[in-house]
Amino acid sequence: MLDKFLKYAITEKRFSEHTVIAYEKDLRQFLDFVELESDMEIVEVKNSLIRNWMVSLLENDYSAISVHRKLSTLRTFFKWLQKEGVIHTNPMKTIAGPKVKKKLPAFAQQGELLNEKIDPLFSNDFEGVRDRLMFEILYQTGIRSSELVQLKTKDVQNNRIKVIGKRNKERFVPIDQGLMNSIELYLTFRAEIAFQSEFLLVLKSGKKLYPKFVYRKINSYLGKATGLSKKSPHVLRHTFATHMLNNGAELEVLKDILGHANLSATQIYTHNSFAQLTNIYSQSHPRGHKK
Repeated sequence: MLDKFLKYAITEKRFSEHTVIAYEKDLRQFLDFVELESDMEIVEVKNSLIRNWMVSLLENDYSAISVHRKLSTLRTFFKWLQKEGVIHTNPMKTIAGPKVKKKLPAFAQQGELLNEKIDPLFSNDFEGVRDRLMFEILYQTGIRSSELVQLKTKDVQNNRIKVIGKRNKERFVPIDQGLMNSIELYLTFRAEIAFQSEFLLVLKSGKKLYPKFVYRKINSYLGKATGLSKKSPHVLRHTFATHMLNNGAELEVLKDILGHANLSATQIYTHNSFAQLTNIYSQSHPRGHKK
C-alpha cells in the first residue's frame, strides 16, 4: 500500500524527490507506531490513534512545526486511501495540529548587501565569479535553492529567467541588465574551461550544483556580510521579498515572482515591511522620536 502511494505521489502529484523521501519517512514512522500501539490494520485507524501519535511526537521533543508537517503527510495519505476506495471515512478530518508560534522570516538589511560590501568576499576566478552570480541570482530573483540548481543556460533569455518550481510549475522572473552582465561574465569564465553542461551553474569539475553545496557557500558568505544567526539560501529569498515590499512592490506581483500558490504564503512578508514602516515612523515623525 505504501509503495503504491509513493508511486502516486511521484507520477500523478509530481512531488519532488525531497518531498517523497520525507513522506516515506513520516509514513513509516506512523506505521511503526500503529504496529506498536495497536493490532489495527491501516484501514482501521481511528482519529484517537492519530492523536496519540501526535502527543507522542510532542513528548519526544518534536517541534509543533514538525508535527504539522507529519500530519500533512497523513492527510495526503488518507485522502488517497479514500479516493482509492480503501477507506470510507477519513480519520484526519477531525485532527487539528498543535499551535505553532509564528516566526517572522529572517532577512538581511539592505545596507548589509551593498555591492561595495559584498564584492570583496568573492575571488576573481571561475569559482569566485560563479559564487557571486549564485548569490546575486538568489537575492535578485528570490528563487529557491532547489530551483537555482536546476537552472539551465537556455532558461536565461531576454532579461528574464524561466524557473521550474514546485510540482513542475513554470514561471518567468525578470532580471535587470546588471544581472545579465554578471551571467555573461560567468559564461565567459565557464567557456574558458570548456564545460559541456546544459546547467547554468556548475562545479569546478563541470558537474551540476547540488543543494548542500549551495547551502555551505551561502552560509559562509552571509556569515561574513551580516550579523544574522540564520544564514541559509532561503534567507536570501526572504530578503528579496522583504526588500521588494519595502520598496513599493505589490503583494500580487511578489506572489507571482516567488511562485506561491496563494497570497497567504506571501502575506507573511508584510509583517517585516510593517516593522520597517514602524521604524521609519519612529525616526521621522516628531511624536515618534525616541528621547
